[in-house]
Amino acid sequence: MGFVSIIMGSKSDYEVIVEASKVLEKFGVKYEIIISSAHRSPERTASYVKEAEKKGAKVFIAAAGMAAHLAGAIAAHTTKPVLGVPMPGTNLASMDALFSTVQMPRGIPVATLAIGKAGAANAGYLALQILALNDESLALALKEDRKLQEEKLIKDSKTVEVLIRED
Repeated sequence: MGFVSIIMGSKSDYEVIVEASKVLEKFGVKYEIIISSAHRSPERTASYVKEAEKKGAKVFIAAAGMAAHLAGAIAAHTTKPVLGVPMPGTNLASMDALFSTVQMPRGIPVATLAIGKAGAANAGYLALQILALNDESLALALKEDRKLQEEKLIKDSKTVEVLIRED
C-alpha cells in the first residue's frame, strides 16, 4: 500500500498536523513525519521527496504557515498527490498561508484543505480516500467510518432535540 509522508515547515506546526496522523493511525495506514522548509532547507525538501517516493510514499501532506510555499515546493518534485494544510495563527489571519498554498501555477496542482486542525484531519481522510482507490478493504473501512459518524450525530442530536408538540 505504501505510506503517507507528512512534512511540516517547522516544529510549531506539529500540534496541528498531528490531527492528520491520528486519522491515518485510526485506519492502520503507515506514515512518516519530518520537518523541512521550502525556504530554510530547500535542498533537504527536494531530496526528501525523491527519497520518500523511492521508499513508497503514495501521498504527501504539507503543513506550513506564513508564506507557505512548502506544498508547492513538494509538488515541484513529485507527481504524487500533494495535500496542503495552511497553518493558523500567522500575521495576516492565516490568509497568507491559505493563498500561498492554494494559488499554484497550472500543471503543478496542490489540493488545499482548510486552515488548521480541521484541514489537517481532512488531509488525513483525503489521503486515505486516495489510497482507497486501490485498496478495497480501506474503501470499506472509510464507508463504515462515515456510517459511524452519522450514527454519532443522530445520537448527539437526541440529547438536545426539542420537538414542537401540539396540545
